[in-house]
Amino acid sequence: MARNVTATRTTMDVRGDVIVRGATQQMRTDRVLAMLSPLLVLFAWEALVRTGRLSALFFPPPTLVFRTIAAMTLTGELPAEVWVSLRRVLLGFVLGAVPGVGLGLAMGWSRRLRAFVEPMVAATYPIPKIALLPMIMLIFGIGEASKIVIVAVGAFYPTALNAIAGVLAIRPTYFEVARNFGASRWKTFTRVVLPGSLPILFVGLRLAFGIALLLVVAAEFVAAREGVGAMIWLSWQTLRTEKLYAGIVAWAALGLASTAILQALERRIVRWGR
Repeated sequence: MARNVTATRTTMDVRGDVIVRGATQQMRTDRVLAMLSPLLVLFAWEALVRTGRLSALFFPPPTLVFRTIAAMTLTGELPAEVWVSLRRVLLGFVLGAVPGVGLGLAMGWSRRLRAFVEPMVAATYPIPKIALLPMIMLIFGIGEASKIVIVAVGAFYPTALNAIAGVLAIRPTYFEVARNFGASRWKTFTRVVLPGSLPILFVGLRLAFGIALLLVVAAEFVAAREGVGAMIWLSWQTLRTEKLYAGIVAWAALGLASTAILQALERRIVRWGR
């Protein structure tokens, strides 16, 4: 009998090792495929330009773009422009996401507040946020404030809507258990509402940060002398397309980095969502 139990455990251990190795191999394959697709696009782009199939004026080869990025980084021009735009993004994101999260959690938790505020949110959400830039510039001027405000407006809605959805997705059973144990409203918020809504809330934060990256560049197209958007616009006006692409690539890299940071933060905080 003991031998049979030992043999069964050994078989299960072997199967578990096989499953783990298979999952590890699959993850490695996925990573290789994820790196392969952009490399193939860059190789094809380079080849088409070198053979004259694409105009180097409008589509500078990737090697030239990366050399431009390296040169602009060494001179400090590119980091300075990126930092100007990133500062606007961070300030606007905080000013928009914090009240968005607070209002969204309150609306999801309170039916009366949701009924009172939701029509205004539903009416203003579909408005393209960049269309509000002229009005914002009239109110706040063409300086830093208008760019930060437009980013804040763009970050507010995704965080608020996802916070509402996160609270509404919590099972009513958890609220009933909290009431049965005599939990106060503050404990219900900290032990039920906030933890239960975090997975969906982080989705809203990632969406909001992506929208913030888009809006700040669009705002810098219109009224800015510094920043990635202003650099891209000036490069277009002077036909310095390699600098134009350099700005786009740098901003895309920043977007990937911000997504990775928020995902790592989510994994650290929302441990039960793994």
